[in-house]
Amino acid sequence: MNGPLRKVSIFVALMMAALLVNVTWISVVRTDELNADPRNRRVRDAEFASDRGAILVGNTPIAVTNPAEGSFPFVRTYPNGPTWSSVTGWYSYDYARSELERQYNEELSGTGASQTINRVIDTLVGRTRQGADLTTTLNPAAQAAAVEALGNNQGAAIAMNWESGEILALASTPTYDPNRLSTLDLTQARANWEELLNAPSEPLKNRAVREVFPPGSTFKLVTAAAALENGMLPSTELEAPQSLQLPNSSRSMGNSTNCGGATVTLEQALVTSCNTAFGTLGMELGAEQLRATAEDFGFNSPSLIDLPSSPSRFPTELDEAQTALSAIGQFDVAASPLQMLQVAAAIANDGRMMRPYLVRTVTGADLRVVRSVEPRELGSPLTEANAQLMQQMMESVVTDGTGRPAQVDGMTIGGKTGTAQSDPDRPPYAWFVGYAQDPQVAVVAFVQSADVERDDISGGRIAAPIFTAILEALR
Repeated sequence: MNGPLRKVSIFVALMMAALLVNVTWISVVRTDELNADPRNRRVRDAEFASDRGAILVGNTPIAVTNPAEGSFPFVRTYPNGPTWSSVTGWYSYDYARSELERQYNEELSGTGASQTINRVIDTLVGRTRQGADLTTTLNPAAQAAAVEALGNNQGAAIAMNWESGEILALASTPTYDPNRLSTLDLTQARANWEELLNAPSEPLKNRAVREVFPPGSTFKLVTAAAALENGMLPSTELEAPQSLQLPNSSRSMGNSTNCGGATVTLEQALVTSCNTAFGTLGMELGAEQLRATAEDFGFNSPSLIDLPSSPSRFPTELDEAQTALSAIGQFDVAASPLQMLQVAAAIANDGRMMRPYLVRTVTGADLRVVRSVEPRELGSPLTEANAQLMQQMMESVVTDGTGRPAQVDGMTIGGKTGTAQSDPDRPPYAWFVGYAQDPQVAVVAFVQSADVERDDISGGRIAAPIFTAILEALR
């Protein structure tokens, strides 16, 4: 063989080797990635030709697959869709999926590893692939109460059994109808998507778990817990000036309530939500201790709820002024409603923080339970003794302090209000987070934007009634 032919042969051999390596790489290494790519129309076509599993509350479906005519044999429908949209999410040909539809897509579509045997049997007998059903922990009365109480406000509410971590209600408002995106009229679905995506109220945002906001005075629960963990008591006295000059800053911190004196106890500071006392306390504890306690409660870590979610943030490298502001939930502190719910739930549960979860069981088409979820403890951000001291103080907030609007006859309730300033050009956020002892429920209510005057916005006035409406539904 002469030289030129030899070179051509080597070049062709190398190209063939490269092609084989690339095919092997795609077939073995990138299979899952390519199958999950929402642009892969073959995978989408196969999914839409399968009998997707239902999402259930008890025995009632909140997402179900029905027979259809036309390009696909099945269509996804959502009975009472707006009530449950924050939980189910949407399932759309062009716009993929969200919430439980996204998190449990493999199980619902029947493509999960645990469903391999069922898929083989379906193929052998020529049967359409069937997905697994999800049975949730949700309570229909609590969910309906949360959605109704929030109304058209931009906001969120979550209720959780603080002993087990079971989510009983999870709502983000304004809601939307996921049927508008699951329709097989793809032209109409695209028009609906554009309308929902560009709506000023941003209904497609899940404010309960995927958005973070300044928590305001609800964060004082974390600061108070840090104080107790560092040897202080509810009776420990704190300086509470009318105005606190922030170190090395031209700014000062003021109070929106009457703290009750120039010196107050830790419990009194929480009851009256005294900013200057907590600002002073934050500087005394120091940024590192505040951050450590916040991280024990779950800040700066991914949330482990079985929904797509965003981590809450406590800032690093704080100076004294920034530490004082962070101690009252301002500066760069940002929390999801779920995060503040976990703080209250851990306190109610004597310091034990449970993993929040929505899906109790995954059941295959053969009625065999593919997976069941058991309560799981995530950690203990404070001791049992200190948690009980926090309960004492939070119950005083409701009986004697800013949380009075959250009182419910016949229930022992602990809570904390929050009114968070985010921008001088927009109204503050309103928060209420707390718990009841019987039933064993923790609830967070958050209002991002309400149609009321700015001066009328506060956690007690706006968020506490949402809290009580959910508790009443769970009696």
